[in-house]
Amino acid sequence: MSQFQSGKFFAKITLPIFVFSILHPVGSAPAQQNPPANNSALPSPDDTARFLAGMPLPKNSPLAVLATDPAWQDHSAFFENAFVKLNQRQLQKLHAWERNYLPEATQPMPVAFYMFSGPDFLYVDQFFPKASVYVLCGKESMGPPPDPLRITNLAGALHNLEDAMSSSLRFSFFITKDMKVDLQSQELNGTLPILYVFLARADKSITDVTFISLNENGTFHESRAGQGGTPGVRIDYIDNHSGDKQTLFYFTTDISDGGIASNPGFLRFCDHFGVGCSFLKSSSYLLFEEGFARIRNFILDHSDTIVQDDAGIPLAYLDRDKWNIRLFGNYIGPIEIFKQHYQPKLRELYEQSNPPPLEFNFGYRWNYKESNLIVAQRH
Repeated sequence: MSQFQSGKFFAKITLPIFVFSILHPVGSAPAQQNPPANNSALPSPDDTARFLAGMPLPKNSPLAVLATDPAWQDHSAFFENAFVKLNQRQLQKLHAWERNYLPEATQPMPVAFYMFSGPDFLYVDQFFPKASVYVLCGKESMGPPPDPLRITNLAGALHNLEDAMSSSLRFSFFITKDMKVDLQSQELNGTLPILYVFLARADKSITDVTFISLNENGTFHESRAGQGGTPGVRIDYIDNHSGDKQTLFYFTTDISDGGIASNPGFLRFCDHFGVGCSFLKSSSYLLFEEGFARIRNFILDHSDTIVQDDAGIPLAYLDRDKWNIRLFGNYIGPIEIFKQHYQPKLRELYEQSNPPPLEFNFGYRWNYKESNLIVAQRH
């Protein structure tokens, strides 16, 4: 089970990650950024993640001196408070729901796909904590490897990181236009610092970070951050609660039909992992559009379980002869900006099935009493 870690205690969370043999056929790359054991001048990715997450550092860490800075201490207090509230308001209730209604999601599985995720590792890890591999993607760039020792304005950089993550911690989703500004600002930019924070706070220990690039065949090679082919990052880590070794991939890529046609490597990379589960949340109703048929069909063909809100795959594409559909919460339609994607058939299904309520918010509706959650499982 995944658990979120506080700097002072472990907030144990019962939530839902593979074995590396499947990774080698799709390419191999030596680890980047993990320093030699005898080079104490460089912080490890794990130390960097803990620093950015506002968590205690080993006494011999090169970053320990920065932890005495009042700016970092304020940052640590901010995240400590934010993650305690997140755990109480959202995650404990999510775990209770999962124990009751989707316990199989906490079992080992080969891969969890999270398309249109951006840096939201938080929720896919919480719903599917035992996937061996997570594949995330978005248009947001990774940015350079975060290096706190090179930051000239520590208070500004840490505050910017807090701003970039605030909507996710409060409302369960990133506000794309705000994140685009935040992730390009200051000295900590891109999705990588946010992924680091979520990993550290979920009690993971990062062992290797490798920047990679996919070619058209979907095989990868080591590359400089953000350069060449389809740029991505591979993060190997250990779940400290279970001891499981797991891998997170994040790629910067366009998964519209046009984007896939011009750059097919990402989908071919995903295809190597076979069938797993898929997670969709706050994806701007893009899978309703004609220009996203290829990724929609990929998800349907490569998933045994799909967990989503109403912004994911439209009900019309979930053939009831192939999929068992369970509903939770309350469907009152999309928020105003997406009102054209209202689904009358989904509303009818909610009215007929009298679904169990949700006690945590999910998707664009910040009020949990208005949130909906859909679980589709293949027959």
